[in-house]
Amino acid sequence: MNRVLIQLSGLIILTMLSGCKSSSSPQVSRQAILSALTQVPVEKPVTSPAIVEVEPPKITTVKAPLRDDDLWQHIRQKLSFNTASHPRLDKRIKWYLSQPNYLNVVNKRAAPYFYHVVKKVERKGLPIEIALLPFVESDFRPKAKSQQNAVGVWQLVDATAYHFGIKKDEWYDGRQDVLASTDAALDYLLYLHERFDGDWLHALAAYNSGEGRVKKAIAKNRKAGKSTHFWHLTLPKETADYVPKLLALSHLLKTSPKGFKVPSLPNKATTSILDIGQQFDVNQLAKLSGIKKRQLYALNQGILKHRSSPNGPHKVLLPLSEQALLKSAFFRENFSQGYTVKANDTLYRIALNAGMSVSALKALNNKRSDLIRVGEKLLVSESNEQLDLLIDYDVSPYIKEIKAKPIPQVEHHHTIKQGESLWTISRHYKVAVKDLLNWNSLTAQSLLKPGKVLMVFLPAPAALKSNKTQPASSSISSIEALQSILRHGKPKQSESPN
Repeated sequence: MNRVLIQLSGLIILTMLSGCKSSSSPQVSRQAILSALTQVPVEKPVTSPAIVEVEPPKITTVKAPLRDDDLWQHIRQKLSFNTASHPRLDKRIKWYLSQPNYLNVVNKRAAPYFYHVVKKVERKGLPIEIALLPFVESDFRPKAKSQQNAVGVWQLVDATAYHFGIKKDEWYDGRQDVLASTDAALDYLLYLHERFDGDWLHALAAYNSGEGRVKKAIAKNRKAGKSTHFWHLTLPKETADYVPKLLALSHLLKTSPKGFKVPSLPNKATTSILDIGQQFDVNQLAKLSGIKKRQLYALNQGILKHRSSPNGPHKVLLPLSEQALLKSAFFRENFSQGYTVKANDTLYRIALNAGMSVSALKALNNKRSDLIRVGEKLLVSESNEQLDLLIDYDVSPYIKEIKAKPIPQVEHHHTIKQGESLWTISRHYKVAVKDLLNWNSLTAQSLLKPGKVLMVFLPAPAALKSNKTQPASSSISSIEALQSILRHGKPKQSESPN
């Protein structure tokens, strides 16, 4: 209709202009005006989003969304490694398929710890596949021990564990502490990931066989003009099979083929870590908490004796969810104290000062909102220094704890050679990198120059502990024993049963 009015206006204007130009010009006929008024214009369709017809989508088969309330389903959603077919990978896939109950059996062993492991992996920004490594490394056995004396679910050797902050003494071995060893293993993997320029397959291979061995394999391929991808490297058979084990597990979880049983675990913590704040006796803790001593030892396999180490850590994993622990009489009576809310206080500030999370503070006080008022009484987490958690084992000489005697050491001087690093030297002598740094007043950033002499302290052979009146032949044999240690490292210890 608008277009008709425009056309009519145009005709009228044309008539007026024609009259101005020449009186002899023909006038617009009445018929033309009537024709303009009755004309029905052909208008373009309005393209409003509300009325545009859209071609219906093609029907495709879509799998039901994975449930995030299950930990294994949560993992499946986040798998990211490339698991394209390869003979070595296919071989490992067939092995898993031939053992349909394998993952469920190991899952039961991992159940108290696995949620915590997954969360630690995610907080550090590592691929979720890394959380599956304890299945590949040790079948999630906290006391697993290899022929190379690697221990725990992450199979850490002494030097690596010490370098990444694991404590170990006659009372406690952090390599057998699942959560403490997880922190060390993840830090080590992050270090390797950086050393291998972000290549996770190279980093995983190095975790299994050593950084130097993988670097040599890469350098060899590069020199020969070959691909340096993991599949093309020449590595020991154990390492060549190690990475495919992890990739095969990732592939099967992603694809979930017929005959492969995916386990199930709640996507929440069913155990809680409690910092006792002092050395504790496992028997006393069991009596106080009402938790069986056998269960405490089963969850805390880093504790080697009847009590925690005098040097710490004094943390213990309990078979309770955080909510259940905070509401228990055991926690409220022994690990909490009252706090009166002051002006300008917030739940966040109170929780921060108490060394706990806001959610834990709310759970401890049965609060559903963040609202607090001045003068309100709250319970906060606080260790009880008056709590006696030790048993006096000196009461009877028959049960008195026998203290281990310190091991005599001898000083050795090592001259640095071209290409050596603190890491390679520590591996050669089977000592911790931190000890090398302390003995020689070095830092991790110190440069090692060929020809520089380092001090290394090694256990003295038993024969050297005898006095100077020994026969000369005995002294010679002692020196030969020491020289053997310096050449080949400390003799391997026999493997203890799991």
